[in-house]
Amino acid sequence: MRYLILSDIHSNLEALQSVMEAASGQYDKVVCCGDLVGYGPDPNAVVDWVRENATYIVRGNHDKACSGLTDADDFNEAARESAFWTRDCLTPENMHYLRNLPQGPQGVLAHFSILHGSPSDEDEYLHTLSQAAEEFLLLTQRVSFFGHTHHQGGFVRSGNRITEVPLQEVSEGVVVGMKTRGVLDIQAEESYLLNPGSVGQPRDLDNRAAFAIFDTEGWVEYRRVSYDVNTTMRKIFQAGLPESLGYRLQIGR
Repeated sequence: MRYLILSDIHSNLEALQSVMEAASGQYDKVVCCGDLVGYGPDPNAVVDWVRENATYIVRGNHDKACSGLTDADDFNEAARESAFWTRDCLTPENMHYLRNLPQGPQGVLAHFSILHGSPSDEDEYLHTLSQAAEEFLLLTQRVSFFGHTHHQGGFVRSGNRITEVPLQEVSEGVVVGMKTRGVLDIQAEESYLLNPGSVGQPRDLDNRAAFAIFDTEGWVEYRRVSYDVNTTMRKIFQAGLPESLGYRLQIGR
C-alpha cells in the first residue's frame, strides 16, 4: 500500500494542484497532517478537495483558529489577520468539517500514525534532536508523520541514537534548499518521526511544494515540485491579505 503524505497546505490551491499532478498514479490513499487553511487565498477549494480525497487526517493549529475553536491570540499579526479572513470566507460545510477534524496522533491501520505537532502536544514545533529524543518515547508505532514546522525531513531513532533525515542541499557550506527527491529505507530496528514538508508554504529555503510517498513495504520518498507561485501571490494581494504572506512564498521562508 502506498500513501501520499501531505501537510500544511495552507489554502494554496496552485501548490496542491502541482503536487497532485506530480504524484498522479503513484499512491493508493491520501493522508494529511493538518493545516489545510490559513495564510493562503483558497480555503474552500482546498478543504473541498481534502474532504473528497483524504482518507486519514488530523487537525492543525490553523484549522482550529480558522474555524473558531481557538482565538488565534498566539498568532502573529499576519497569521491572525488571515485566520479571521478565512473564517469569513469558509462555507458552513467546510467550517463544520474543520471544527470536527480529529486531534493527533491518529493511527493509520497498523502501518503508521499521523500528527500535526509533536506526540505530546499537537501545537508544539518539533525542531531539535533533543526534542525528538523525548517524543520518540511516546510513540506507539515505528513510523509517524508530523507537520507544523514546514521543514521537510524528520528524525530517525536507532537504539539510543537520534539523527536527522539528510535532505539539505549545501553549497560552499551554506544550505541553499532541499533535494528534489530523497528515498529513506525503513529499517526494522529503527523508529521514525518524519515530516513530509509543507505543500503550501515551505520554510526550508526552498519555495517548491513538498510532500512524501510512503510505501508500507519499507520506504519513504520525499519529493519537491515547482508550482505557479506568482498566481498564488496575486490572489493573496487581490484578497487583501497581508502582502508578506505572498512575498515569503517566493523565498520559501
